[in-house]
Parts: sequence; structure tokens; C-alpha cells
Amino acid sequence: MLSRCAFCLFVLAGPLWTQDQPPLTTFRSESDLVVLNVSVFDKDGKIIKGLPKSDFTVQENGENQEIKVFRQEDVPISLGLVIDDSASMKEKRDRVNSAALAMVRASNPQDEVFVLNFNEDAQLAQDFTSDVTRLESSLRVSHPSGQTAMRDALVVGLDHLRAHAKNDKKALLIVTDGEDNISIESQQRLVEAAQRLDVIIYAIGLLGAEQPASARRARESLEELTRATGGRAWFPADVSEVERITPEIAHEIRNQYIVGYTPTNTAQDGTYRKIQVQVNVPGATVRTRSGYYARGGHPSGALRYNDVDARFSGVNRSSGGPVDRLRHGF
Repeated sequence: MLSRCAFCLFVLAGPLWTQDQPPLTTFRSESDLVVLNVSVFDKDGKIIKGLPKSDFTVQENGENQEIKVFRQEDVPISLGLVIDDSASMKEKRDRVNSAALAMVRASNPQDEVFVLNFNEDAQLAQDFTSDVTRLESSLRVSHPSGQTAMRDALVVGLDHLRAHAKNDKKALLIVTDGEDNISIESQQRLVEAAQRLDVIIYAIGLLGAEQPASARRARESLEELTRATGGRAWFPADVSEVERITPEIAHEIRNQYIVGYTPTNTAQDGTYRKIQVQVNVPGATVRTRSGYYARGGHPSGALRYNDVDARFSGVNRSSGGPVDRLRHGF
């Protein structure tokens, strides 16, 4: 497993597959193969399965790329459930906990899942496990209080995936009911970190009780984050709807296409490359990450060990318990 990911580039561990040879879905960071997790929906929002490679077109910075890896398969993922535990969640947590479990039960049984609660601080309630009983017990460990440091919590979740995830495919689900009002981390740097680690972020925003301006800002933040990483965001009118949404997320994750290409632009300049994937299906919608950072260089917005230590190390804004040290190395 990757112990550090400074860019979202991977190499297939073994030869590319043929019809007679099943693929190996392990990727390493020593070549220029860009791997995308791609979701395709029809005009009604339903997953489209079974499309051939010939229906897909991939462009990087507007230039067509040759698809070298293509497969639709249900591979195990490393998943983080990042759940708001601020004071305003007190009446919502039971429903959210049930929804989180519904997602786990609808997911690949080989997935590994961790639970991260957050308010001002982020606390790991359950480390990676496939045991639904342990996850259920950990979700009950909730003491809603304090404010909402969502971006900081997502940074902790990303770092936990970077350091401990066993699977190549990684995702976070963030459930929150308000605007981030205390984080140290910026939205721009959070988005960059998620793209560098190739983590898909899904979001559920329970924003009905927020003031309109605050709800608008929270919605825009979640939509930007999920759009950049290839995930989706939902904004249900009532918490009772959440248990319907989470199995839908699991279904999407289990039915994504894996699409890989070697960029025609071989420059190792550390620049951001925009990605666009299209399918030859009328009315279809495609979701994947919006881009990646090329090998080499180090963009000015990237997080570094010393940078992160200076801003996060030892931060614990309440007496509620320890916060993970945020050591990225992006």
C-alpha cells in the first residue's frame, strides 16, 4: 500500500488484461498511468452498466487520450465515514447512524471502513474494520457538542486513508448539518489534497435548519469538493431521507468503471491537468475526478510536513479528547 502519495498517478501491477486473462486491480505510483473511477448515469439518474470501452472518450487538457485500462468491477474499497458530532446534530445522530450502517450493509463485504466523529476536533471512533457489529457499536459513541470543523476533519480522514488504507480505491462520506465555522484548513488546499490522494468524496448536507446564506455557502462548498473528486452531494429536506441515500452511494461505488490512460503530455512539471470523460450515450451524465497533478515539481498550494505541523500539530480546540496529528506529506 502507498505510504505517501504526492500525485494521483499509478502503474498497473502486472500486464494489462485481455479477454482471456483477468485484470489485476492493484496500482502503484511508479509510472504515468492515470486511473479514473467513472460513474455513468442515465437521464433519470440511474447507473448505466455494461458499456464497452469504445463508448468512452477521455481528454486531458482538451487532448484525446488512448484508453489502456478498462473494466467495470466491484472492487473492495477503503472507506471513511466522517460524521458531524457538533451540538446541532444531537437530534439527528440516530438517523445518521442507521443510514451509515445501511451503506455498509449495501457495500462490498470486503470493504474496510473507519468512523471519524468531528466537532471542533476529529476523533477516530473506529479504525478500519469489515465487522458491521463493531461499526455499529462505534457509531453509538457520540456526544454532540461544539462547532463544525468539517474541512479539518476531512483532512484527518484523508491522512488516515493515506497512512493506513489497504485498498487502492478510497472514498470518504461526509455527513454534516451546517456550514464549517472553525476549520484551519482552506477549501482550496483540501480539494488539492483529495485530488492528490485520488479519494472520492461523497457528501450529505442536512442544511434545512441553516440560515439561507449559511446554507448556500455550505452547499457550494460540498458541491465543489464532491465535483472535483468524482463524488456527489445530496441535500435532503429531512434527516429521515438519509437512510435512502446511503445505499445509493454504495450502489454507485460498486458499479463504477475503471478507466486508465498514459498521458500524451509526458512533462514532469507538477502542473494540474484537467480531465474530461464522455460516453457515447444520449442524455448520459459522467462523473469522475476533474483532474490530477503531474509528477514532478511541487505546486505552491500543496501541503508539506513542516507546513502542516506548524498549523495543526497538537491542535485541540476543546477538552473533548485528542485530535489526530495532521501529517500529510502531499
